[in-house]
Amino acid sequence: MNDPLPVSQAVDHGTAKLLPDVDRDRAWLLTIDGAPQSYVDLDEPTHLEFEYTRRLGHVIDTAAEPALPLDVLHLGGGALTLPRYVAATRPGSRQDVVEADHGLIGLVATHLPLPDRSGITVHAADARAWLEGASADSADVLVADVFGGARVPAHLAALGYAREADRVLRADGLYLANLADGAPFTFLRSQLATFAAVFQEVALIAEPAVLRGRRFGNAVLVASHRGIAVPALTRLTAADAFPARVEHDAALRRFLGSARPVRDEDAVASPEPPDGAFSVG
Repeated sequence: MNDPLPVSQAVDHGTAKLLPDVDRDRAWLLTIDGAPQSYVDLDEPTHLEFEYTRRLGHVIDTAAEPALPLDVLHLGGGALTLPRYVAATRPGSRQDVVEADHGLIGLVATHLPLPDRSGITVHAADARAWLEGASADSADVLVADVFGGARVPAHLAALGYAREADRVLRADGLYLANLADGAPFTFLRSQLATFAAVFQEVALIAEPAVLRGRRFGNAVLVASHRGIAVPALTRLTAADAFPARVEHDAALRRFLGSARPVRDEDAVASPEPPDGAFSVG
């Protein structure tokens, strides 16, 4: 009689649904137009269900000593899975979340409210516009997980955007982005080239099947001016239920090939996923 019921609501960019997990109390899957967007366990915010989200979490875990508070900027909000994770693992962190979908912000605030004094502030704005107005040297970590439908928008895939990210990050800051592509990886390679033109260090985290071109999937791009913790990330991602590889240095250069940085006037959105690549039910 007290089982939670699914919630369906029209938001700015489609139809959002909150689907309860029958195996975990107070855990919810957020979908938009059938595509999974976020998974949140309100009682256990450190539980990261999606593989790519765990990889983002691993990178943040290596950003500083355990439990040390960080200033984190999230471009793309969803159900605020990663901000909740940071708030739980690094208490006292200050986090700004930029989400363009006003309706989605309201849905999440109503049905999946943040705990008191979470340190998380949500802003209704376009990601790049907000980034361009942000203060320089104001973030330790910048997380980009922005999709228009199932595609990364073109204005978040060019040199001008990468330079703004660099401006907002502190000198030892980390940039990380959730991207999606498949063979021949034209978009993913162009993004690696773009961020390699701005940052001193770049790495890529993805499942071997994705890297071999066997399927379309998520990949996490990491960029920094300091050394990226590749050995630690390799251990963490290899221990996941769905292990991933960390490509860096020579292996990454081979993957990158002849790809060139993307000028703003040439930027395109990430490719449309094949039917069924990111859908449930």
